[in-house]
Amino acid sequence: MSDRPVVHVKGRVLTGPEDVRDELWVVDGRVSYDRPAGARDVRTVEGWVLPGLVDAHCHVGLGPDGPVDAEAAEKQALTDREAGTLLIRDAGSPSDTRWVDDREDLPKIVRAGRHIARTRRYIRNFAHEIEPEDLVAYVAQEARRGDGWVKLVGDWIDRDLGDLAPSWPRDAVQAAIAEAHRLGARVTAHCFAEDSLQDLVEAGIDCIEHATGLTEELIPLFADRGVAIVPTLVNIATFPRLAAGGDARFPRWSAHMRRLHERRYDTVRSAYDAGIPVYVGTDAGGSLAHGLVAGEVAELVTAGIPAVDALAATSWAARAWLGRPGLEEGAPADLVVYESDPRADVRVLASPRRVVLNGRVVE
Repeated sequence: MSDRPVVHVKGRVLTGPEDVRDELWVVDGRVSYDRPAGARDVRTVEGWVLPGLVDAHCHVGLGPDGPVDAEAAEKQALTDREAGTLLIRDAGSPSDTRWVDDREDLPKIVRAGRHIARTRRYIRNFAHEIEPEDLVAYVAQEARRGDGWVKLVGDWIDRDLGDLAPSWPRDAVQAAIAEAHRLGARVTAHCFAEDSLQDLVEAGIDCIEHATGLTEELIPLFADRGVAIVPTLVNIATFPRLAAGGDARFPRWSAHMRRLHERRYDTVRSAYDAGIPVYVGTDAGGSLAHGLVAGEVAELVTAGIPAVDALAATSWAARAWLGRPGLEEGAPADLVVYESDPRADVRVLASPRRVVLNGRVVE
């Protein structure tokens, strides 16, 4: 046993939706369900315990104007940690955040490289902006840079049309997704509207971000292919403000954004009812603040997803989807402790009592 203090976590340890244990021990930074022999320096933490929360759509290293420096990125990651988010799928960032991997006090990050967008069809300074003939090469590049994910911008406003439109022809995206899969990476795409979804799913995509354009006709296709969605409802809440800003120049786009916003809860609930995997993501970074994971879980509940399944979408199920452990024997001790049972009221997620990251109690 090392000199690192042992942590004794007592109360109700939620290792799964219905799998509850009375205690666990943190020994040398890892979970153990056996009392360590000879432990002298023991710190006790009590409460209701979840695995460290997951934000599956988060942008560490990204600000409103593009990449930010390491100091700003550190503040973003610390804000997420304070909210109980200990595992992040960074769904596109222009910053190199590999240095975070060397910090035991910061959340773990699963990276998707940098966004890949069509030329002049995304937010300035966020993405590689390319044409379809270069898509396969850039997907291969970002697959090698990321941690098993690549992020495409599947649709954006086309100024000539005055509305949202697909970014890529079907043959280009099909070849790009095939290349990512060959390299062992999964592919996700930003999609607000309806028109790009069928081509992306039939091309083999693994996940869709936002997915506000899901329709009754498309939902069975998603369910049959097992394509996950990350709705980012705390981001979709900004659609009315965005629409108001476009009323003069792009009235068709503004009306479309309002319709997508109005049906957002029905869209998410219909996807869930059809068996489509739904995961928690906040879209933090860019224009949204970090640390919003509790609000996103509450939004999923508002949409009609049962509380236990909304919790799974940011804990047990989300970690399994990303290939990271929860509170299994020998796993890194990343956990959050709450005053009361989050299954009874997900609002408790907004007030962690204690955060334990890499076996250390965060003060």
